[in-house]
Amino acid sequence: LSADFAYLARDIQAISTADYVHVDVMDGMFVSNISIGVPVVKSLRKATDMFLDVHLMIEKPVRYARRFCDAGADLVTVHAEADTPENITAAIAEIKAAGKMAAVALKPATAAEAVLPWLDTLDMVLVMTVEPGFGGQKFMADMLPKIETIRAWITERGLSCALECDGGIDANTAPLVKAAGCDVLVAGSAVFGRVDRAAAVSSIRNA
Repeated sequence: LSADFAYLARDIQAISTADYVHVDVMDGMFVSNISIGVPVVKSLRKATDMFLDVHLMIEKPVRYARRFCDAGADLVTVHAEADTPENITAAIAEIKAAGKMAAVALKPATAAEAVLPWLDTLDMVLVMTVEPGFGGQKFMADMLPKIETIRAWITERGLSCALECDGGIDANTAPLVKAAGCDVLVAGSAVFGRVDRAAAVSSIRNA
């Protein structure tokens, strides 16, 4: 979301030292912003071998989950709040049937317990540490207990599920979410707002 959309291939090359490329897909309905869709993800897949972490901030994601998998996503995240529990389960099944990794995201106002129906089947849980929809927001420290709670459940159940956080992550906030239990950190403006993107990635990874 923080990259220059006219030069996405160039900007992805500039973050080649990162582990993932986090792709924000927004429909203007689930969140009040519109970003990119299936054709762009398909083009990104041709431009990079990096892991594509596709975050669907869209209503009724079951309609598009398989299409994003087919476009080249390695992992597809759907929001717990975006549809009925039954349809979220169906979306996860579509992602798994495509041979891809599946994640469920939680908005700040959503309780940690909302992820429990799917936790045992997921490859990752995403805790939003800002309100989804726009980049450059301030980190919400009151999300740390939610991260700690979900990490405890993952540990107690012996799951291999990763725990991701997204929003306001930089070299200052990274240690907080790491200490709370996150092992995948999404950074947008903190990386693309720097001239030396590799140095920005390193500062967050080593914080």
